[in-house]
Amino acid sequence: MASKQEMGTEGVSGEQAQEVGEQALGPALLASAASVGLSWYYFFIRGDRQRGLFVGLWPPTILAFASYFNQRKMRQQLEMITQPGSTIKNTIDSMMGNK
Repeated sequence: MASKQEMGTEGVSGEQAQEVGEQALGPALLASAASVGLSWYYFFIRGDRQRGLFVGLWPPTILAFASYFNQRKMRQQLEMITQPGSTIKNTIDSMMGNK
């Protein structure tokens, strides 16, 4: 019998992990890019350097939150897949959203 860690590495494919990452980072990437644009606007066009620097700190924060929620979602999927006593059919059904 494989351990929980071994089952986790075999059960989650790279495509699934990439799909989860793309779902979480899509809006966050847009928000961080918009924040960079807004930061440049305040800093260079309006001349408000302090506000431009403040807004310029938002993109790393936005991306950090997106990364946190992405990791949380992947952990939940991994725990769901590697539950003891679950059959392969139940695992596949739950991964596909049929349950």
